[in-house]
Amino acid sequence: MKPLKTILARAGLAAVIAGSALAATTAPASADVVCNRAGECWRVHSRYDNYPTTLGIIFHDDAWWDAQRRTRHNRYHWRNDRADDHGYYQRGRWHRF
Repeated sequence: MKPLKTILARAGLAAVIAGSALAATTAPASADVVCNRAGECWRVHSRYDNYPTTLGIIFHDDAWWDAQRRTRHNRYHWRNDRADDHGYYQRGRWHRF
């Protein structure tokens, strides 16, 4: 019976080590920032390709967002992040796709 306990204990320890290694190598979740031509910006979970072309949509990464939010008096208007980000802001109003 002792060998079975030893095997189970080692298997459990191996599972913990493997889980810890996986957690350590997993990249943190990130979201892109989308800005339209008018300077309205919001976060999105995916880079959707069905924005109206007249909006002049530009995608930015997290580093850009971090730099901009520290800047006072910039030309960007930060809109509310939406749980369902299938849409866009135009003149302060949210429009769903």
